[in-house]
Amino acid sequence: MWSEIHEQPEALTNTLALYVDADRLRPDFVAAVDSWLGESRSIVIAASGSSRHAALHGKAMIEALGGVATQVQYASEYALAAVNPPADAAVMVISQSGETADSLQALRLANGRGCRTLAITNVRGSRMALEATVGLCTEAGPEKAIPATKSFVTQLLLVHLVALAVAAGRGARTPAEVSTAVQRLGQVPWLLHTQLQQESQMVQLSAERCLGATPLVYLGRGLHYALACEGALKLKETAYVPAEAMPTGELKHGPIAMLGEAASLIVLATRDPADTESLRRYEKTTELLRELQTREVDVLAIATQGDEQIGSLTSRVIFTPTASEPLSPFMAIAPLQLLAYHAAVMKGVDVDRPRNLVKSVRE
Repeated sequence: MWSEIHEQPEALTNTLALYVDADRLRPDFVAAVDSWLGESRSIVIAASGSSRHAALHGKAMIEALGGVATQVQYASEYALAAVNPPADAAVMVISQSGETADSLQALRLANGRGCRTLAITNVRGSRMALEATVGLCTEAGPEKAIPATKSFVTQLLLVHLVALAVAAGRGARTPAEVSTAVQRLGQVPWLLHTQLQQESQMVQLSAERCLGATPLVYLGRGLHYALACEGALKLKETAYVPAEAMPTGELKHGPIAMLGEAASLIVLATRDPADTESLRRYEKTTELLRELQTREVDVLAIATQGDEQIGSLTSRVIFTPTASEPLSPFMAIAPLQLLAYHAAVMKGVDVDRPRNLVKSVRE
């Protein structure tokens, strides 16, 4: 798992090369996404586990960039007769192996309904890649540790690229705007490499604190809610620590009552100084942190390098490289992955093969 976390910049570079040429989306990629979406006015994404968290990121980006209403459903729920997606919806499924049973069943059901389908997998010859109307592949390479790391981050990248292709195909963004966004995505591998080189003792100290936390809650706003979900899942499946995730603003609507002396929060609190909405979300987060400080709640913040305020409001801080709001999830994911890794090692868990879990890995 540790090796695969550090292979993420290379995996991102290889995935970008499939769909981007000279800071522009490849025309065949845009055409493939356009043929999948057609005249559909909505999108449904079905996925499970970490892939579902990538889907949540995809929903946010597709709606923000392409203006197409998007739902995210658990693949296991999509297959139930009670779930009735819009008849004209374009359906996307996401799976690392392309063989995930619930996701494959959801794909086949969508195909049977006459929906156009798109599969994002890490294996070209998988059944999902072959059976979907359009198959798109990440280039993470074989991922042998059961907890998803490099497959997850390449899924984040590819759903972001799909969102840009939707925006280009629908004319929701000008060619210049799409090109600028693609160029910024090209910076992600280097920025993530920089983040991984800065692994600090704070990660290990925080991992030790996680092992004794009751409850342990991950909080994130906007794009970072998907990361909060992924961070909580990583800790549950690697270190067997009960953890939950929620949108930051929801903590005060009931769950705050469970925070006692043993509680610990992990709060995603990065900011983009050039983005008004990002700053507004950051301000709302710091308001909550001030309140938690008066209650003496243990808080680890994931914050942007140079943020001089956040350290005075929290117990510990892990800083990430400065990045625009759409790129900030790529910077915040590494500390969450490493936090889970170190917690599992401290607990003596075989981090690559947690109990009760299996994974299909194909070359």
